[in-house]
Amino acid sequence: MPGGGRCPDCGSTELVEDSHYSQSQLVCSDCGCVVTEGVLTTTFSDEGNLREVTYSRSTGENEQVSRSEQRGLRRVRDLCRVLQLPPTFEDTAVAYYQKAYQHSGIRAARLQKKEVLVGCCVLITCRQHNWPLTMGTICTLLYADLDVFSGAYMKLVKLLGLDVPSLCLAELVKTYCSSFKLFQASPSVPARYVEDKEKMLSRTLQLVELADETWLVTGRHPLPVITAATFLAWQSLQPSYRLSCSLAQFCKLANVDLPHPASTRLQELLAVLLRMAKQLAWLQVLKLDKRSVVKHIGDLLQHRHTLVRTAFREGTAEMETQEKELQGRGQGEEVGNSSLGLPQGKRPASPALLLPPCMLKPRKRICPTPAVSTVTGDESISDSEIEQYLRTPQEVRDFQRAQAAGQAATSVPNPR
Repeated sequence: MPGGGRCPDCGSTELVEDSHYSQSQLVCSDCGCVVTEGVLTTTFSDEGNLREVTYSRSTGENEQVSRSEQRGLRRVRDLCRVLQLPPTFEDTAVAYYQKAYQHSGIRAARLQKKEVLVGCCVLITCRQHNWPLTMGTICTLLYADLDVFSGAYMKLVKLLGLDVPSLCLAELVKTYCSSFKLFQASPSVPARYVEDKEKMLSRTLQLVELADETWLVTGRHPLPVITAATFLAWQSLQPSYRLSCSLAQFCKLANVDLPHPASTRLQELLAVLLRMAKQLAWLQVLKLDKRSVVKHIGDLLQHRHTLVRTAFREGTAEMETQEKELQGRGQGEEVGNSSLGLPQGKRPASPALLLPPCMLKPRKRICPTPAVSTVTGDESISDSEIEQYLRTPQEVRDFQRAQAAGQAATSVPNPR
């Protein structure tokens, strides 16, 4: 045994030196009791002699992390655990936070911005791993403003030079709809309002895909569109009981917040469904409106691709092809119009163009009013502008003499 001595527990003299990481310990080989523990050592020469070194002289001082960064790293880990993210996600988010904290602009930022930075690192990690997580969820957990968060998010992506893919819409629908409290009967949800989760999710996905095909999702926040699609899917599964329920009541029953543009997205979806309904023969005679078309959403979604192509994209081409076929048979324009159910001399209406709503209903831009220039007659006139008003040779000669006289008068010295 190096150095002699006895074990305080069993009294054995069989003490051995055991190196545990960077510390050397004396351990009893009989009972396993740790008799003495080594001291903190560094890369200094004292390490070889196992002599105690103060922390202020150790290399650990150079690796010290500031309190602000420690708090941020702790918040990143806590947020990942609250969201139940895999350990690899947590490590990636921590690495992004440490990389961002090296920039002087981040270190000198206010505490509110550093708190938002925590959520940005977690959101970037989730987007890169195709994990369905929205900015709204992060802002709710951090009590952060959405505008401030989105600005910090874009700035961080640009600062770190990251490639962040867009969020998968289908995964977001599944995650968001799972939070709705409509799949189990409860005192706050009547039995007629309870719906099967798989049926509701399947129809919601079809409606969201329809909205994506008709430009209702492009360039917009997805949650209002998903909320409107979920509401229509829920109504269409049992329309007799649920048509009287409004969108605000639906969100209250589901225990979710009502996004502000959701009502507008609902009206846009209903307008698309009405145009599709006009292409089905058995629905043309029913004179559907935005309320009654909900009953036939199942039929419309079953033939979704054909109806969208006919109602928006290739409707005009099909009409022209049909008219050419009738003319080729020798029936003429009059027979063609009569076969289409239109009076003589009237052409069929062209389908609406499939364009984004921002192009169909562009915002009115305020034209700036031009500044009113007040002419007083005292403005100075340049020589080139005077020449534009000279018409006759006499006027030109007079102007030249006046100009020469003016120059002569300025060249004569003043008498003293």
